[in-house]
Amino acid sequence: MNRNSAINRIRNDSEPFDVVIIGGGASGLGAAVDAAARGHSVALFEQSDFAKGTSSRSTKLVHGGVRYLQQGNVSLVLEALRERGRLTRNAPHLVRSQAFVIPNYSWWEGPFYGIGMKVYDQLAGKLGLAPSRHLSREETIKQIPTVEQKNLIGGVIYHDGQFDDSRLAVNLAQTATDLGAVVVNYCKCVGLVKENDVVCGVEIKDTETGDEYQVRARSVINATGVFVDDVRRMDEPKAKNIVAVSQGIHIVLPKSFLPGNAAIMIPKTADGRVLFAVPWHDHVVVGTTDTPLNEHSLEPRALPEEKEFVMSHARKYLAKDPSDSDVLSIFAGLRPLVKAGDGSDTAALSRDHTIMISGSGLITLTGGKWTTYRKMAEDVIDQAETLGGFDSKPCQTKDLQIHGWTKAVIEESNLKPYGADAHKIKELAVADSTLQSKVHPDLNLTKAEVVWHARHEMARTVEDVLARRSRSLLLNAKASIEAAPYVADILGKELHQSAEWESEQVAAYTSLAKEYVFSL
Repeated sequence: MNRNSAINRIRNDSEPFDVVIIGGGASGLGAAVDAAARGHSVALFEQSDFAKGTSSRSTKLVHGGVRYLQQGNVSLVLEALRERGRLTRNAPHLVRSQAFVIPNYSWWEGPFYGIGMKVYDQLAGKLGLAPSRHLSREETIKQIPTVEQKNLIGGVIYHDGQFDDSRLAVNLAQTATDLGAVVVNYCKCVGLVKENDVVCGVEIKDTETGDEYQVRARSVINATGVFVDDVRRMDEPKAKNIVAVSQGIHIVLPKSFLPGNAAIMIPKTADGRVLFAVPWHDHVVVGTTDTPLNEHSLEPRALPEEKEFVMSHARKYLAKDPSDSDVLSIFAGLRPLVKAGDGSDTAALSRDHTIMISGSGLITLTGGKWTTYRKMAEDVIDQAETLGGFDSKPCQTKDLQIHGWTKAVIEESNLKPYGADAHKIKELAVADSTLQSKVHPDLNLTKAEVVWHARHEMARTVEDVLARRSRSLLLNAKASIEAAPYVADILGKELHQSAEWESEQVAAYTSLAKEYVFSL
């Protein structure tokens, strides 16, 4: 995956693409993979980096949605459980089964949640991960030894999926590229091309060089998450918002706060929310909130009341109360929640995601979640084929192995997320022993990995490396700031940048990462 090669194709290709996709998050990348796997010509443009927004800021779960089951939304749960099973098969290097324990503090919680999880098991069918069961008080403590034990009666254990979201995004970009798609980051859509009031392409600006391109297409998909309304207004200036923005935040704690392998799931907090404490990369992710916002941005920030909510509940359910100084990082993500159309659009709904087609033919895909990204992609490419007038071909992604696929055991913890590419990173370190060292003693990231990110994963900035190619920013914000100069030095050499560029990168990253350091 090479950015210069991708830009050259955009510059030199004269034929229109079958599909142009605006947005490089889960839904856009999934659509690129689906379309390319069917044999269509595809170009995808992301204004920043892949998964920069919502798609790198999730709770790191591939799940059917226990709360949707409580709401009686069985069809949504069924779809999500099927997709969970497929993703576990198609990306085993990134997705794994995770045990969750629901601690019971009242006599009715055991049978109530126990029955609910048995229904969850049955809905998963042959794609289930492991059966749920009741736990005694002693078994519950054995599974989650740091759970609050006062008034603890027992628990219920069930299994869902866990993954690394931005690593999956990078692998989807690589998969699309492997299948012949043109996938480019730091290219912003600045306008739509129309002929006879029909959308037939996009105007793109390369934010690295300032160069602009007009890219023709038989169909254009707007998959920009919380920014879909901005793109819709390029098409229809008076279009009403269809997305309401909700924010969720998470804190990251040291592994000592949840030393076992099981996660904690609280299905209903005092204000009706779901709370998770999940082991992830030898740390613990605790969240989340659900706060309506009136604004959207690429760098959302946790609100004081959200910080207080998560910290107070972490202290309520963990025997060892985390202090502010224990928090290694805090991050916020925005969710696009669909409101309604504006009357001039036609809509094809799939319960949790929405596909809208404007009068001029702009296709908008929004809503949904990581777990169902593949089904969202299948649905939107079906629509694009019909609208674009090119050959309709069957979806190929139900069993498509995602880039990096392997079932081989990778011993090195830092290399596991790379899957089949891990041995290539080892070869870099063997060829140059200076690349074997870590960029920081408290980060599980080697210099060889940074070189790999630049050469093969289209990393263009220090933030790309420390926030999304690795998860250093989320796992230890302070350490990542200290590592920034070393990463900038490597990137500067790989991307043939100046010392001034390196200094600017360190300053920009430091400013950003300071916002991930917890403070009330």
